Amino acid sequence: MFLFLRHGQARNNVERVLAGRATGYPLTDLGIKQAENIADFLKPFSISTIYSSPVERAEQTASIVAKKLDLDYKVDERLTEIDMGLLSGMPYEQMFAKHGNIFLKFYEGHPVIEENKIETFASIKKRVLDLVEHCNTKHDEKDVLFVTHMDPIKSILSTIMQLRPESLYELIIRNASLTMFKKEQTNLSIISINSMCPERYLQE
Repeated sequence: MFLFLRHGQARNNVERVLAGRATGYPLTDLGIKQAENIADFLKPFSISTIYSSPVERAEQTASIVAKKLDLDYKVDERLTEIDMGLLSGMPYEQMFAKHGNIFLKFYEGHPVIEENKIETFASIKKRVLDLVEHCNTKHDEKDVLFVTHMDPIKSILSTIMQLRPESLYELIIRNASLTMFKKEQTNLSIISINSMCPERYLQE
């Protein structure tokens, strides 16, 4: 089984800043607690390996989870956040005022994405699928945890479900939630989206 974990709540989530790969956006106190709780949620699984995005908020989440599961984690660039190009570090309100709904335009492949040197969704999908294929061979029949960001997770969901840009835009992957896939013959099937500790469903 492949388990994709979005990082816990980070400073950029609270401050509504398009952080991209920039440093200086660690987990909040709530994000740390979310990571600890999802680690407990993961204990019944037979996770053999943890891979993490190199971005601070994801690697911090991976470290917390790995420690609780008594495992190490490996950093893999293929799980990294979108390169937000010229928009990196921009507050959401400023970005919307200047470019409109940049998130929907991202999934549509709008020219504004290339103009601002933002990584394309197709590029994200390619690198994440490459890692999944690698792990499918290397970790056959074992559970693998990937600690990453919203759009790398959406890229896998999009591959399986062939989601339209509007659906991708509306799909929210919660902080410190699990999206799980299982290999069925030669394909991946979706087991769950946004799996979390039970109390979080009441909070969110």
